[in-house]
Amino acid sequence: MSSNSLEQLKATGTVIVTDTGEFEQIAKYTPQDATTNPSLILAAAKNPAYAKVIDVAIDYAKSKGSTKEEKANIALDRLLVEFGKEILSIVPGRVSTEVDARLSFDKEATVKKALELIELYKSIGISKDRVLIKIASTWEGIQAARELESKYDIHVNLTLLFSFAQAVAAAEAGVTLISPFVGRILDWYKASTGETYTGETDPGVISVRGIYNYYKKFGYKTIVMGASFRNVGEIKALAGVDFLTVAPKLLEELYNSNEPVPKVLDPTEAKSSSFEKVTFVDDEPAFRLALNEDAMATEKLSQGIRAFGKDAVTLLKQLEERF
Repeated sequence: MSSNSLEQLKATGTVIVTDTGEFEQIAKYTPQDATTNPSLILAAAKNPAYAKVIDVAIDYAKSKGSTKEEKANIALDRLLVEFGKEILSIVPGRVSTEVDARLSFDKEATVKKALELIELYKSIGISKDRVLIKIASTWEGIQAARELESKYDIHVNLTLLFSFAQAVAAAEAGVTLISPFVGRILDWYKASTGETYTGETDPGVISVRGIYNYYKKFGYKTIVMGASFRNVGEIKALAGVDFLTVAPKLLEELYNSNEPVPKVLDPTEAKSSSFEKVTFVDDEPAFRLALNEDAMATEKLSQGIRAFGKDAVTLLKQLEERF
């Protein structure tokens, strides 16, 4: 048996991704990929060790834009890409770089921003194949993802995903990867019901298991990457899922544990699941109705967009003060 729970988890076939902007933390756990978002970058930017990364973004933006606000927006994009570049020097796979959440209801603006980020990566010698553009799973975000994948061959990570309807629409759009938020689903149900949950009864775990089984049954290639965990029990309950993106604190718990991590999810077993085919292709009203019927998903999606948008604004203000 492998020496620790983290290695056992990897042995089930699950690819481990770190959920942090801290370079040292990423290197320690030897993940395949890494994910970032404005909140993680904001937290990392407070660390004096990353001053040089911020300086690169500031210097890049000084000669561009005519106002402080324009320069700050340019610097923010470059900062996201600089963090991505540093992360890609550590991980062998891909990094997720997020489009500003405030664009979540604007398909055209989302596509434009994604292309700008990819072009920035290209300008510093990084291929688009090593980048996942991270977009919120709104109807507009999913349609932007469809265009980026089909027209530009740009890989997309659809984030802030809480419902089966979002997952179905994402798979039909041909996106590379989805990030269902396990812990935030649990948060909502605990607050709503007052109940306690185990790994097996956790609503977030149940949701991701269902999405995984549905994808494997109907042959969708979209990768399921469980995200936003509250405890290692949730992680172990999804052993065998395609990918898991895990914060350093929980990776450390797994790293220091020798408890067994048996495989739970299997693509062959998923083929015999009882799911029937669902579709939202070119049916925006049906998608919006299905999402609206899921109170948890509707509330958590809106809350997540507001939170990521707020952190982006905070980061922009900090950058603006540098000009």
